[in-house]
Amino acid sequence: MPEAPGVTLPVVIDLGKTRRKRIKQLKRGRGKLVDETRDVVEELRDSLGAEAAGKELVPVVIVYRRKEKRRRRSLFPFLF
Repeated sequence: MPEAPGVTLPVVIDLGKTRRKRIKQLKRGRGKLVDETRDVVEELRDSLGAEAAGKELVPVVIVYRRKEKRRRRSLFPFLF
């Protein structure tokens, strides 16, 4: 798929499994996750070089919880 001029592909950062406390700190702009996100944005800016000049990079953070798999109930206890 060819890229359109002026459009850059998004960069997805997986911060891994985190505690609620760290997510709350991230929302407030503090904590370890903010530092991690800031480091990735700086690394991205360095890797883009002259292409990033004059552009503002805005990180978009999406927090999600994986849905647990439904476990089947065993009919084994009812057989006896």
